[in-house]
Amino acid sequence: MENNDLLMQVTAKAQNWLSDRYDVETRKEVQALLDNEDKTPLIEAFYKDLEFGTGGLRGIMGVGTNRVNIYTIGAATQGLANYLLKEFSSLKQIKVVIGHDCRNNSRKYAEISAEILSANGIKAYLFEDLRPTPEVSYAIRKLGCQSGIMITASHNPKAYNGYKVYWEDGAQVIPPHDKNIIAEVNRVNVENIKFKGGSKDLIEILGKDMDNAYIEDLKTILLSPDSIKRHNEIGIVYTPLHGTGSTIIPKALKACGFTNIIHVPEQDVLSGDFPTVISPNPEDPAAMKMALEKAVATNADLAFATDPDADRFGAAIRNNEGEFILLNGNQTMLILIYYIITRKRELGQLTGKEYTVRTIVTSELTQVVSEKNGVEMFECYTGFKWIAAVMRELEGKRQYIGGGEESYGFLAEDFVRDKDSVSAAILFGEIAAWAKDNGKTLYEMLQDIYVEYGFSKEKGISVTKEGRSGAEEIERMMKNFRENPIKEIAGSKVTLIKDYVTLKAQDLELNEEYTLEMPTTSNVLQYFTKDKTKISIRPSGTEPKIKFYIEVHTKLKNREDFDSVDAATEEKIKLICKDLGI
Repeated sequence: MENNDLLMQVTAKAQNWLSDRYDVETRKEVQALLDNEDKTPLIEAFYKDLEFGTGGLRGIMGVGTNRVNIYTIGAATQGLANYLLKEFSSLKQIKVVIGHDCRNNSRKYAEISAEILSANGIKAYLFEDLRPTPEVSYAIRKLGCQSGIMITASHNPKAYNGYKVYWEDGAQVIPPHDKNIIAEVNRVNVENIKFKGGSKDLIEILGKDMDNAYIEDLKTILLSPDSIKRHNEIGIVYTPLHGTGSTIIPKALKACGFTNIIHVPEQDVLSGDFPTVISPNPEDPAAMKMALEKAVATNADLAFATDPDADRFGAAIRNNEGEFILLNGNQTMLILIYYIITRKRELGQLTGKEYTVRTIVTSELTQVVSEKNGVEMFECYTGFKWIAAVMRELEGKRQYIGGGEESYGFLAEDFVRDKDSVSAAILFGEIAAWAKDNGKTLYEMLQDIYVEYGFSKEKGISVTKEGRSGAEEIERMMKNFRENPIKEIAGSKVTLIKDYVTLKAQDLELNEEYTLEMPTTSNVLQYFTKDKTKISIRPSGTEPKIKFYIEVHTKLKNREDFDSVDAATEEKIKLICKDLGI
């Protein structure tokens, strides 16, 4: 589309927002965009409509169809209400849980959503204040609801907000529901949104009772409570990064028996501006800086961090020199999977029906650990909704015991259906206590896993491309990788290519092609080499980024060789980055 045509299109869309169907403040902001000589902000605000990605509806707050505001939130909620009324027409009362994080406008968007649902005759359970995403998932199942809404933009910068939609099993919506909901949303005009007129009786406030029930159920996943009793003084620094984790994680840790929980007061402050960090994401080392400083100052054993909606979990442990090192998401998941399987085997709880799950961009080593212990691991797309889809498929047939993704998400229990930093935190504390009982540190335990199952090193690299031009550039990059496939990576020949757009895999050694058994297509491309290097490339579904996931494998003979092997694989990753041009 030519720039003039695009400008005409967005101008027409923006002028529609000047009608009295929109509030005065919105009309003023839209007029300011129209009057601005620089038309880029206008185009960015109106050139498309927000769509559901791997994390639901997510975008920058502001006026416009491509922004998060009361009207895009309102349309999403009205569309969801319309769909629920069709899907559950036989029910006397449709019920929905609504939660929100600490972000600017989150409470307002949550209350508006509750009002719209009630105006449509749908009962809304609204949390009294901010709560973690996993607790919203838990409450949906606990209360027998048909859907749920979480107002959050997860770990995105402060300018963002978002809207996650959950289904009756407590999981984020997947096809066909996500597509059907957005189709309903697209049919909503602003005058159709029932902002007012709901019955107050249809809005019920959730509070401490739900918190307590959630914590009591979380206590049932512990596998070594006696270890916690013996080592309850383990020092755990915890930061919620200004977010929802502060409402429940310290309470959950104490309820499980930990007595030495150390706060980072500056980051306990609830704020959508995230004043102490550039990015409120435990994946970002800078976000954990204050927690690590507190851990050193207090001689703590562990440091934990969670993102604003407390679904992502980051951890730091001490190495052999006593220095804190940050674990990546793959390492955290590896430790958790190893521990759960090992303890269940020791306790005689492995019956042969247990299974684990990982996403396609998560470390292959978690699969090795699972399968060598007789536990099948299933593979699914990026996004926890796909892990939940496997759980839904196998519910009542097999026992889920753990699953996760490299992006700092893990779920140990089956009564929640999204990644859960609360359960990850209490389990990780328990693992530290159990390791002490076995005469090891967590660092030594990780090294021993590598010695037994093989060494892997992973690195994720995100290349940011903002706005419409950035989205087009990402599209061109993916097209180039497909049309000009890589033949060699860091001196090792590519032997297998998987393309999840076509659902075809090419085995270059056998010169064969086969079909990938997946529930739908996804814009992901993977390369596997002769020396077991794995490269995954995908555009983010929630951020303006193209993501590269690098995983290299080798052997580790003993703990003493760890540093040299780690350094060698780091150099290899640098070569791979050079070959990929990133």
